[in-house]
Amino acid sequence: MPKELMNKKDIDRALMRMAHEIIEKNRGTKKLCLVGIQRGGVHLAKRLALKIKQFEKKGIPVGLLDIALYRDDLNIRKEQPVVRRTEVPCEITDLKIVLVDDVLFTGRSIRAAMDALMDLGRPACIQLAVLIDRGHRELPIKADYVGKNIPTALSETVQVQLEEEGSEDKVILEKMAGEE
Repeated sequence: MPKELMNKKDIDRALMRMAHEIIEKNRGTKKLCLVGIQRGGVHLAKRLALKIKQFEKKGIPVGLLDIALYRDDLNIRKEQPVVRRTEVPCEITDLKIVLVDDVLFTGRSIRAAMDALMDLGRPACIQLAVLIDRGHRELPIKADYVGKNIPTALSETVQVQLEEEGSEDKVILEKMAGEE
């Protein structure tokens, strides 16, 4: 039976706090760019940018990053990866990049995203913002901004459902099939 961990209000509150933390840590928005990892991270990056604009009265660039061909499991996956758009609206060299994703798990997607970013330029720094940190890291990667830490078992999955994907905003924890 799925368990709802966050609702629309919880997600909005977490993103508001994260937006404030991003502004505070970077002392404003100068030389700042948010880059969302396709798919869920893109929607969250756009939401964070809107909140930052509300607070700072200044927009910041938001990019989309596809990591499908940078993954380290390409040769062991059964199906071909779905390649989506990468679109970063500015030159990233010397910018502070905040990489945005929905769930941080093993860290492998973030490593792939950093490789993809480095192919686009040399940022001054890369920071990481995630809505959910569920633990179980396989690589030494830690988020700078976290909406919510949710300790999970390896037999569980965390799903972030967003309005932009045709669902209502919520975060769900579920047992994997056969793990009841």
